[in-house]
Amino acid sequence: MPNTTFDTAHDAGSPAPQARQRWLALLARATRDELDDALARCPDAPEFVWLRAPQTGLVLVQGRVGGSGDRFNLGETTLTRCTLRQRDGVLGTGYVLGRDAERAVRVARLDALMQMPQHRATLAAGPLAAIAQRVADAVEQAKTATAASRVEFFTMVREA
Repeated sequence: MPNTTFDTAHDAGSPAPQARQRWLALLARATRDELDDALARCPDAPEFVWLRAPQTGLVLVQGRVGGSGDRFNLGETTLTRCTLRQRDGVLGTGYVLGRDAERAVRVARLDALMQMPQHRATLAAGPLAAIAQRVADAVEQAKTATAASRVEFFTMVREA
């Protein structure tokens, strides 16, 4: 079961940075329908103003040799980002791969709502848990598919 603990208090009711990183990672992988479902559970969400309206640009993606070795520049990809401030002062940030500005807006709204204790419990127990389970299932399915096509290489020693 994926880790969906998002309510670890950091100070005065604000979430720990690690908890925020976990929910932002999940929200960035969520589909538009999953994000809409989550937003529908918070009908009393405060109004907001843009600090940074949705923008699409390029970011450099790095890889690691063997998955954990030296870094190398893999290439560039498109990324859409935005930042908003709710009327109560809470900031929300959304980053998504691709050009989908509406998804980035939804991620930013949910990021801000997750920082509010009255919404965090509802969102974490329902929509975010479902997103985490879907992502974990997809990872497990990819591992299974990869393992099925694995080829073992061996070298025979030839004596001279």
